[in-house]
Amino acid sequence: MRIRALSVSELNKYIKKILSSDPILNNITLKGEISNLKVHSSGHLYFSLKDDQSKINCVMFKESSQSIKFDLTNGMKVITKGYVSIFERNGQYQMYIMEMEPDGIGALYLAFEQLKAKLEKEGLFDLVRKKKIPAFPKKIAVITSPTGAAIRDIISVLKRRNDAVDILIYPVLVQGENASFQIAQGIEKVNSDFKNVNLIIIGRGGGSIEELWPFNEEVVARSIAHSKIPIISAVGHETDYTISDFVADLRAPTPSAGAELAVPRTLDIRNSLGLFYNKMNTSLTYYIKEKRNEVERVNEIKLLSFVQDKINRESQTLDLLQKDLSHHTRVKVEAYKTRLIGSMAKLEGINPLATILRGYAIVFDTDRKKTIDSIQQASEGDHINIMLTDGVLSCKVTEKEKEDPLFEYFQKYNAKIK
Repeated sequence: MRIRALSVSELNKYIKKILSSDPILNNITLKGEISNLKVHSSGHLYFSLKDDQSKINCVMFKESSQSIKFDLTNGMKVITKGYVSIFERNGQYQMYIMEMEPDGIGALYLAFEQLKAKLEKEGLFDLVRKKKIPAFPKKIAVITSPTGAAIRDIISVLKRRNDAVDILIYPVLVQGENASFQIAQGIEKVNSDFKNVNLIIIGRGGGSIEELWPFNEEVVARSIAHSKIPIISAVGHETDYTISDFVADLRAPTPSAGAELAVPRTLDIRNSLGLFYNKMNTSLTYYIKEKRNEVERVNEIKLLSFVQDKINRESQTLDLLQKDLSHHTRVKVEAYKTRLIGSMAKLEGINPLATILRGYAIVFDTDRKKTIDSIQQASEGDHINIMLTDGVLSCKVTEKEKEDPLFEYFQKYNAKIK
């Protein structure tokens, strides 16, 4: 019996079937050193795992790579879990990786150290960028789980120390896959929607590194750094440190300690005010006593001499002011006198009586209402009045005689000028 020839595709499918049915190759744990790492735009990872003698090509699809908390680099030694299969198109067998962790060090610890180094290099831990915690906050926002022991401890301590403080509870998840995004969103929401909040406390009670991990996520760290409101990080126990502790404006070892750092005790405030009052009262009493002694030590004769000297100096100043005032007054009077004389001269020039004083007369009609300056305004037999310097003559026109043409010309010329 002759065996049928297989196509290349059939052969690759057959090999893939054999590999898939092998229990070891279908669920294998492999360790090696990463090389030729390539991150595709799709999110898939392509690299090789090698040891001193061999290497194998590997693929880690986006669905699996998203679970990696640390950054991959060439030369990193890792332990992987997955299965071996063949890529039918080019007949190349490779390992499809589902899980990965560093070899010799925990994955979360490595991720923690990598993110810590990255943020520290960016300056997010610098003291100069940290905001001052208000001494007397009026309203505090607490971002934590509404059901945990941490929220009860925080509220109890805040109310015990200062019951005048207003507390805003912003409930979020504090562990699990979506916890970090809820915490970051809570910080942003309090900043944007609650303008009267003076301080934020974020935190939770103790737990494993996995349970505390949301406070090690980069999204939470950057929300803390961008917050305009000061933030106290109160996560876990005293020995627990998270990324949020380094970025926050103040780190508290426990949630209860965070509440204590947030507000002063009312009793402490009263005691401080009492001390300030006593100190101020003592200082003021001493000051008044010293000034009273100085007054009593002043010689009466010297005091009178000082007062008299002060009076003399002020009197001299008053004399100088009076002299200046008199001078300015005379100057003003002379100026007004000169202006008045000039105005009188102008009025004298247009005074009709001045014309009479120069030997002229003013002729009025019978009723003395209109002046007569032409023979055309009077007829023979009319009564006219002539005003002189010392009285009025009542006359009768008996004859009119017209002047020569030259006089008439001057009359017309004068009329044009007027």
